[in-house]
Amino acid sequence: MTRTAEPASPSAGPPASPSASAAAATGTASRASTLALGPVRLRWSRRTAVVALVLTALAALLSVCALQTGTLALGFTDVLGALFGVGEPRTQTVVQRIRLPRTLTALAVGACLGAAGAAFQSISRNALGSPDIIGFTTGAATGAVAQIVLFDGGPVATAGWAVGGGLVAAGAVYLLSLRGGVTGGYRLVLIGIGVGAMLGALNTVLLAKGDSDLAAQAHLWLSGSLAARTWGHALPVLGAVLVLLPVLLACARSLSLMEMGEDAARALGIRTERTRLVAMAAAVGLTAMATAAAGPIAFVALAAPQLAVRLTRAPAVPIGTGALMGAVLMVGSDLLTQHLPLRVAMPIGLMTGLVGGVYLLWLLTRSRQV
Repeated sequence: MTRTAEPASPSAGPPASPSASAAAATGTASRASTLALGPVRLRWSRRTAVVALVLTALAALLSVCALQTGTLALGFTDVLGALFGVGEPRTQTVVQRIRLPRTLTALAVGACLGAAGAAFQSISRNALGSPDIIGFTTGAATGAVAQIVLFDGGPVATAGWAVGGGLVAAGAVYLLSLRGGVTGGYRLVLIGIGVGAMLGALNTVLLAKGDSDLAAQAHLWLSGSLAARTWGHALPVLGAVLVLLPVLLACARSLSLMEMGEDAARALGIRTERTRLVAMAAAVGLTAMATAAAGPIAFVALAAPQLAVRLTRAPAVPIGTGALMGAVLMVGSDLLTQHLPLRVAMPIGLMTGLVGGVYLLWLLTRSRQV
């Protein structure tokens, strides 16, 4: 089973998922081993395990650097002591109440987007099937903008409306793309792009018609930011990772088998539409919670799974490694925004948009089908 990491055109046959194009794009798939735990046998790839460990270590290293970075420069021992409640009270306050929530929010948001992107790209069997392109992130943004401009209910209400907006947008895309009891493929991507365009226009109308001060606040939220993140932002998105990421991991094997085709997956006992619906619900929940915590973040969901596939060369849907890669990209982008030689704080959403735009152009120029 081979899949391509490049976007397919409608005339070139069924669109291919990028999640496991190891053999076609990066060479042969890595060797797999089986771990026996009594009657349970777990199949795992050595290369994937190594990549996961490296990404975990890199995320931890970048997190430490993030905790050291700021107006008050701190050393490693200062950060370590502050985490355990040792050291100067000022240092403990800066690390525990300001930098640690921001860093954990970045890690969790990146993990949410990376895992959700892997799921949506597998379901749509298209490299462009990430939630920020097919309208789910825009739906969450619409909910938040409506709350800010129309009601000004505060951060908690904004987060709730963002989650609700993402769920409504996902439900609309799913129902409109449903044909013959089956969804997915190019139809899901194209309908998602259309719904996202409509919601983007609605956001513009809300910003134009709303109070100028509230519209400015909503516009700032739309830029995507990790500034002033508190435990109130970090804990909900961390909870989403703990609850919903295992759901996607449980669906990963079925999603991989479904990429061989509906008939083949059903012959192997996979309830395809049920699996697709569960995976979409979990991925939408992760996307909505990430957007509620940090605002719309562009291209992380698109790039993280594909980068993970190119590193692992594994034929499985990269839910776990995509989540780790997303966390690395988010924390790395946050560090980059803080070290840019600019006199203004650049929102992380703009930074990921710049970096992701370059990646998207590279992806499209490499494609033989676009």
